[in-house]
Amino acid sequence: VQLQASGGGLVQAGGSLRLSCSASGGPFSMYAMGWFRQAPGKEREFVAAIGRDNSITYYGDSVKGRFTIARESAKNTVFLQMNRLKPEDTAVYYCTAKGGSALTLRDGKLIDSWGQGTLVTVSS
Repeated sequence: VQLQASGGGLVQAGGSLRLSCSASGGPFSMYAMGWFRQAPGKEREFVAAIGRDNSITYYGDSVKGRFTIARESAKNTVFLQMNRLKPEDTAVYYCTAKGGSALTLRDGKLIDSWGQGTLVTVSS
């Protein structure tokens, strides 16, 4: 499956952005989907994951209560709604797909596909 992420940009602290990730070339319904991010000089960080049937979601501790992940099967797309953004949310955000459960996607291992990344910059 190929992934194409979009929606990044520059936003002020406290603002919102919605990232989108379109999947093609594979059975979207067979993949758990997720988002990771990496800030300059920092390690990659798990952000959010959603199960294949939309029934379960997981979030990294730093984004709980502010970010929401959702998927729309009819459009083969996963979204990341980011609210109350903080300067520390600044990073390149990567969309991911993994055959199997969202639970195992969280460790970032054996990921089937990574998107190209979209930059989110939050100014203070």
